[in-house]
Amino acid sequence: MRLPNALRLPTALAFACTVALTTQPTLAVAQGAAARHAIIPAPNRVELRTGTFTITDSTPVFIAADASDDVERVGRQLATMLGPGAPRAPRRLPESVSPPAGAIRLVASERLDDLGAEGYLLDIRSNGVVISAREAAGLFYGVQSLRQLLPWSIEHRAALNRRLTLPVGEIRDVPRFVWRGAMLDVARHFLPPADVKRYMDVMALYKLNVLHLHLADDQGWRIEILSRPNLTRHGGSTQVGGGPGGFYTQAEYRDLVAYAAARHITIVPEIDMPGHTNAALASYPELTCDGVAPPLYTGIRVGFSAVCPDKETTYTFVEDVVRELAELTPTPYLHLGGDEVEKLTTAQYRAFVERVEGIVRAQGKVMIGWGEIAPANLDRSTIVQHWRSDARASRDSAHLHAARGGSVIMSPGNRTYLDMKYDSSTVLGLRWAGLISVQHAYSWEPSTFLPRVPAERVLGVEAPLWAETLEKRADYEYLAFPRLIAIAELGWSEPKVRGWDGFRARLAEHGPRLQALGVNYYRSPEIPWK
Repeated sequence: MRLPNALRLPTALAFACTVALTTQPTLAVAQGAAARHAIIPAPNRVELRTGTFTITDSTPVFIAADASDDVERVGRQLATMLGPGAPRAPRRLPESVSPPAGAIRLVASERLDDLGAEGYLLDIRSNGVVISAREAAGLFYGVQSLRQLLPWSIEHRAALNRRLTLPVGEIRDVPRFVWRGAMLDVARHFLPPADVKRYMDVMALYKLNVLHLHLADDQGWRIEILSRPNLTRHGGSTQVGGGPGGFYTQAEYRDLVAYAAARHITIVPEIDMPGHTNAALASYPELTCDGVAPPLYTGIRVGFSAVCPDKETTYTFVEDVVRELAELTPTPYLHLGGDEVEKLTTAQYRAFVERVEGIVRAQGKVMIGWGEIAPANLDRSTIVQHWRSDARASRDSAHLHAARGGSVIMSPGNRTYLDMKYDSSTVLGLRWAGLISVQHAYSWEPSTFLPRVPAERVLGVEAPLWAETLEKRADYEYLAFPRLIAIAELGWSEPKVRGWDGFRARLAEHGPRLQALGVNYYRSPEIPWK
């Protein structure tokens, strides 16, 4: 997953930016011609026409009188984004009553079953807007498309003389994959909660719905486990290159989970094992086979550590960690790593994976692991995450899990690893999986990337960002954006509406938006930035 042996702005960004506009939309409607759009990910069907709908400071947002709390949250987010001042609540209206002209209405209806859990319809007319979906998540994504149809100035709190216009038209959109993810490595270097929230804000804008947090590795343990306090007290006290390290308290982690849920993002915590465990071994020497604690580690070499697979104390430890993580994480998944284990025999490794899978399932969770776990005797509900794509790719056995009916997440290193350099001049990042330009990150097909994994077994895509060379939020953003935006389109949009030329033209329009959001993105020369 890494180099072998060598590595939704502020919290309010997603919606609470009360903004006014000084410019007309870059998506201005040409008289006598259809409007163009710069929505990313590309919607499945877009029909924009001449004419506009104008939003003023008094434009109301309506929801049904009996709308759920989740729908009300989306309505509040939309109203706050559009209106000045303090956060605003949407107005409730009986479904049988039509809203007044000039209003925006959010409609959640079980009758829209063909849209699935995340699809939406966006109908913009000169006298009003309706966003319809089966569930609140679909409404949320419809709001993101509406947001991207507005000028970039919507993201800027300091803009004055607001004037918002939308092109008239209809969008019908349903995501291709249910798993559209990003991964943050907060173990090599610790990333404070506010910075993780910022990352989620931008994820939400581009309809990504999974944040995989790599919470423990050789260099640091980043999540408080009450039954094992030395994990953070000692194991979390440093990071790559030294430094103070850090960790999330359980209260901070619960807050991240809630923040993600409000943006329809699922948090997936990862505790890598049986390898990548030096921080744990240094904290609890009974996890080693000789009972001797190794020193804390601040380098980037991999493969040298492993818990002792033959001691019951190891599995007691795993049970403690899994139990507390399961209690903290109401979402379905726990990621238990399983990659780059050089210290165990094949038999020891597979026995460990199978026993840990049983521990995870006993807590009512679905286990996820990196591609190396596939040869073990796994339950078909377990998910395998493919990552190898270099000369060692033949060692990845994701097809074995697919053959038993299991699902595979596509994270090939030479396409999705955001810690790889853009080109030979990039200062940050690594290059063991190759140089990954924006076009290279965009121009591949997840459903056919592994010939022996059928398309129906591909759950979706995920872009990991490993942090060997990343020390601060600006570093993470520089390597992630705009490549994560490219991965977002691969995860959402059908192949028939994708294409590099169209994507780069739409992405060019997002330069001012990313700047307004304060994102430290890489101005790739491949993109004709506005």
